[in-house]
Parts: sequence; C-alpha cells; structure tokens
Amino acid sequence: MPRAAIDIGSNSLLLLVVDDDGVLLHDQVTVVGLGQGLGDRGLFQPDRMALAETTLGEFAEIAATFDVPAGRIRAVATSAARRALNAETWFARVKRSTGITVSIISGEEEARLTWLGALRDLPACDSPLLVVDLGGGSTELALGTGDDIAQRVSIPVGSVRLTERFLGTEATERANLSRCKSWVDVSIQRFDFAAPKPATVVGVGGTVTTLSCMVQELTDYDRDAVHGSELSRTNLQRTMEMLMPLSSEERRTLVPTSPERADYLVAGAAILDRVLAAAGQESLMVSDRGLRFGLVS
Repeated sequence: MPRAAIDIGSNSLLLLVVDDDGVLLHDQVTVVGLGQGLGDRGLFQPDRMALAETTLGEFAEIAATFDVPAGRIRAVATSAARRALNAETWFARVKRSTGITVSIISGEEEARLTWLGALRDLPACDSPLLVVDLGGGSTELALGTGDDIAQRVSIPVGSVRLTERFLGTEATERANLSRCKSWVDVSIQRFDFAAPKPATVVGVGGTVTTLSCMVQELTDYDRDAVHGSELSRTNLQRTMEMLMPLSSEERRTLVPTSPERADYLVAGAAILDRVLAAAGQESLMVSDRGLRFGLVS
C-alpha cells in the first residue's frame, strides 16, 4: 500500500509518496515561507497561511492519485509551528479544508526522523556520523553510529530566522555576518561534537541542496548530481563572499534551481561553516532525503 508524508517547515512544504517497497513515486518541494516574520513567539501571517493551505490541498489531491487518501497522509510540522501561537488553530482549519491531520513534533523527534531519512541511498558508514538538518527556523543535529543515535538536539538557528535577525535580504555587511556567526557558535555549544567525534558529516535541507547546485553550477535541479555530493568549507566561504555584496534581485539570478531561497543562503552557509568547524571537519556530504523519508521508513 502506498504511503505519503508531508513535512511542513519554516520555509518549505514537502510531499513524498512511496510504494509498498519504499520506491519513490512522487517527491515535491514548494517554498511558501510560512515562518517569515514569525520571530521567537509570533503568529503565522495570513498570506503565508493562505498559500500553505492551498499547497496542502494540492498535496492531498496529488496523494489521492496514488491511492493515498488525505486521512492516511502522515503530516508533521516543525520549528515554525513550535513557535507560532496560532499554529494549532490553523492546523484545525487545515484539517477541515483538506482532510490532512498535522502533528507538531519536537525538535528531538525531528532530529531522529531526519537521521532515518537522510542516510537513505547513501553509502553505509560504520564510523560516527553527524547529520545536520538546516531549516529555515532551526537546525537539528544528530550524532551516532549505525542505528545508534548517541545525541540529538534542535538548535534555534535557521537560515530564515538568522537572515531576519542579523543580515536582511539586501547586501550583507561584514560586521553583521560576524555577529551572525558568533550567535551560531554560542548556540551550538550545547551540543557535544566529540561524543563521539564524527568521521563524516551529512547535510540535509533545501538550503544545503541549493548550495550544492550553486557549487556545481547546475541550472536545473538534478537529484543524482546533488545527492551524495560534497560541500566544503571553502565552497561555503566562497559562496558567502560572492553573495554578500549583491542585492536580493542579483542573488536570485545566481540561483536558477531555487531563486526563492537566494535571500537565505548567506545565513545558511554561515551555519554550515560553523557546524563543520565545531565538528572538526572540512566538508560535508549532501543528502536530498531527510525528514519526509524518515516519516515513511
């Protein structure tokens, strides 16, 4: 029996449908910016909710074509929903309009599910591994070996959140980027990157895959080229330097695979750079799987 999952993030909504054997039938990402302007304890904005609700209705229709009714879709919401004071009320409305029941999951559960999904279709690794799920509102870190997750935590730093707090969406001032990096350094101190020390880092999320596309100079998204690719700290630093002096419009022309993420790439690259530095690694392996694949595991 086919299974479907929806991941409702701070920036993107993702739909995945797989068959009985876990074979991919449909995988779709739509950027709606649900967490824009949310802050730490704010409200989902009416225009973002309207767009997200329309998208979820479309997702329900797509899933139905694969014989997965709305009531059987496993849908979860993450960082933005954990912060939005009107999330529960809105999800009740979503259920009435689309038939989809949405559960708000903890950061720790998000990290666990992302671990399960991120490693799908990547080479088996018997050494300690760190999975970094970079989202719009938070970053989940999970560290372990094989099936044993030794640590998992959700850190309140994300590409949209830090862009709004420190950088803005136009040309980035170097002093503001320095403050952003310092904030990340302090925020991730609660995670012990040496227990155990990772031999490999795997990066997940739309910002990670978009950065991979930029480094590879892809003009169209290519799942095979992105999944399993490498992003180095040198790549990240060069990308930040390239994007910092540019306007929002100019940045979008450099990100043909996902222009709607262009405003948040400097913050996203900064987060990844600081995590890699803390982990003592110079690069990460990119996964275009993640939470939604964990939901159907």
